[in-house]
Amino acid sequence: MSRTGSASGAGGAGGGSRTGPGPGAGPASRSASEPASGLEGPDLDPAQVRAFLAVAGERHFGRAAARLGITQQALSKRVARLEEVLGTALLERGVRGAVPTAAGDRLLEPARRLLDAGRAAVDAVRATPAGPLRIDVWGHLYAPLRSVAAMIDAAPGLRVESGAGRDYPSVAEALLRGDIDVGFGRVHALPDGAATVDAADAPGAAEGPGGIGAPRGDAALVRRLVRLEPVDAVLSARHPLAAADTLRPADLRHHVLRYPAETTRLDFLTRFADRFGIAARQGGPNLGLDTFLAQLRDAPDQFTLFPADVPLPDDAGLRVVPLVEPTPLYAWSLVWPAGREHPAVAELLRACAGLAARRRWLDHDPTRDWLPDTDRPDAAGV
Repeated sequence: MSRTGSASGAGGAGGGSRTGPGPGAGPASRSASEPASGLEGPDLDPAQVRAFLAVAGERHFGRAAARLGITQQALSKRVARLEEVLGTALLERGVRGAVPTAAGDRLLEPARRLLDAGRAAVDAVRATPAGPLRIDVWGHLYAPLRSVAAMIDAAPGLRVESGAGRDYPSVAEALLRGDIDVGFGRVHALPDGAATVDAADAPGAAEGPGGIGAPRGDAALVRRLVRLEPVDAVLSARHPLAAADTLRPADLRHHVLRYPAETTRLDFLTRFADRFGIAARQGGPNLGLDTFLAQLRDAPDQFTLFPADVPLPDDAGLRVVPLVEPTPLYAWSLVWPAGREHPAVAELLRACAGLAARRRWLDHDPTRDWLPDTDRPDAAGV
């Protein structure tokens, strides 16, 4: 297959000094020059520290609140209380969202260590450390595990067990049952329309012990956009448009869009066809990638779409042509239960943020690129 190109207190107690212990007295009091015992200084509430780290990571109070399963008002109060205890501002709002101040930047790593120590203490007492992060993917023809592998490589030490879900509704059900911890794929409306909400718009949860509450109403699952991938057209080498260096979606209007499964199963392809006036569509049973590409190779009037980085087999009978004006983007998201976040989710999100910065996973330009209406609110927040 040929490709034509490519289109993240003070303990000092006041009294007088003592030169030594009297009869029956305890040890002499510590002088000011002696090292602190570790019991002095302000106490930091882990719930407040967690709130600060969530906002610093999300750059957005709404998304951070949804991630923690609490209301935005409760989140803001926790951050304000932490700033009061430390005597300095930790976050500032601006055009880049809510970003750490210089003091906030200095707090990030100690804050993470504090929460890690807290989790380790709980695990030691319970003798049941958190297990590996169980993550299921869907949309298998588009090779979601290649992105998961990149996340794992970017987070050394992260323990992951990966699995495969049939589709997004089945993964959502597994998340709600507690069978898995995280899902990865393209999120779309569920049949009942009520189980998944955008992290920025989630209504939050009733607070429970430790500041983590059970989700209310629609806030059963939280999603986080982590990758926007350009989409290419794939067509037979005998297709009349096969020789083009690039194609516009409008160029495909009078050709047949081939689905790799039943047409009711692929929301992205349907939204693309609706937006660009592609009326002729053909679906069928999902018989795997090789069979699907063979069927496409033998149909010179058909085309399909694939994310640009999917490793397709070399096949002289197929052509891969970048799409432009606009370039469609495929939105990959992580999704997990609101208020029941596995401890490793934060590490996974940090890995995704690093990949977004290094590999431009979230680059997009609304004047140049196209996203389905359902994906635009997620992209607007990155």
